Amino acid sequence: MTSLLHPDAHSSIVRQHFTVTFDYAVAFTRGAFDPANATLAEAMGAAGADPRPRCVAFVDMGVLDGHPTLPADIAAHFAARDDLPNLVAPPRLLPGGEAVKNDPALIGQMHDAILGNSIDRHSYVLAVGGGAFLDAVGLAASTAHRGVRLVRIPTTVLAQNDSGVGVKNAINMNGAKNQIGTFSPPWAVVNDAAFLDSLPQRDRIAGMAEAVKVALIRDSTFFEWLERSADALTLFEPEAVAHLIRRCAELHMRQIAGGGDPFEQGSARPLDFGHWSAHKLETLSRNHLRHGEAVAIGIALDTRYSVLAGLLPEGEDVRVAVLLEHLGFRLWHTALARRDDAGRPLVLAGLEEFREHLGGRLTITLLAGIGLGVEVNDMDAALVESAIGWLSARETA
Repeated sequence: MTSLLHPDAHSSIVRQHFTVTFDYAVAFTRGAFDPANATLAEAMGAAGADPRPRCVAFVDMGVLDGHPTLPADIAAHFAARDDLPNLVAPPRLLPGGEAVKNDPALIGQMHDAILGNSIDRHSYVLAVGGGAFLDAVGLAASTAHRGVRLVRIPTTVLAQNDSGVGVKNAINMNGAKNQIGTFSPPWAVVNDAAFLDSLPQRDRIAGMAEAVKVALIRDSTFFEWLERSADALTLFEPEAVAHLIRRCAELHMRQIAGGGDPFEQGSARPLDFGHWSAHKLETLSRNHLRHGEAVAIGIALDTRYSVLAGLLPEGEDVRVAVLLEHLGFRLWHTALARRDDAGRPLVLAGLEEFREHLGGRLTITLLAGIGLGVEVNDMDAALVESAIGWLSARETA
């Protein structure tokens, strides 16, 4: 704490300064709710606590399509182990996907369950579901009692390799993505590979876009591995998928911990490479595009823009597009062709929405090389249109 003397002798400023350290486990396992599996108990760290902590669980009802006994499995797991908190109510089923992020009333229902079951700041909220579901439950957990302990169990590729291991929670508002939210790290994350076995093919592919993204901005060696492993990834071979998820999660965690701005107080967001257009495309498509599908289009768009702007060598855009297409992504959606009354592509509005969400100066991550992100503060609308035209030409070739 420092005290500054103001020129006016009757005034002074006392400046407060302190540092808060965050530390949480990200565990990788299979069969987390098998009674013999101690991973969840070890990650929660509640063994021996007196009094025994309390816990409520929220489950993405979409996960039940592949795991119909999941609520009973959760209840049985907690009942069988004395090193876990006391599960004080049956797991609560709620919608997943963007539906949970588009309905603020569901956050109120979560608050009611948290507070109604006497969950305090030494208690736990367990969230089992996809990335959007974890975003919403995280918002409820981080605002009840100003923050209770959140344990995430992500059930999709995208959630396990990206959003589930991060520090952001949010819901949508007024037709825009992630307008109401918090920065609040989880207490722990448990990635259970068994949940991936039953994913539909579309969801298996969608989560891989975030791996391509983080490789492009931070790790050329990982990008080259993705190129070599594209066949195995397309076939969803377990060993290849496990490496993709773990390396992608490690790179995201490294950026959050070592990038100097974990709570995004500045204007740069390198982990949102390709996202300014992706978020707008999700809205324009009325969420017919999965988040990962929109991110893949956004990555291809911004990679082509990087070439047009003279930042990236010609041909690297084709290399990136070929990988994304090999993995199964379509790099076009009719929303890219929609225009406003002035004839401008509607997706360009995503730039201003992105700037407003960041605050301050527009900052977009582009590519100066494979594995090398670079920040720019201006986007040329004509070059964006040209990049859209390039994607259109690939679609019709």
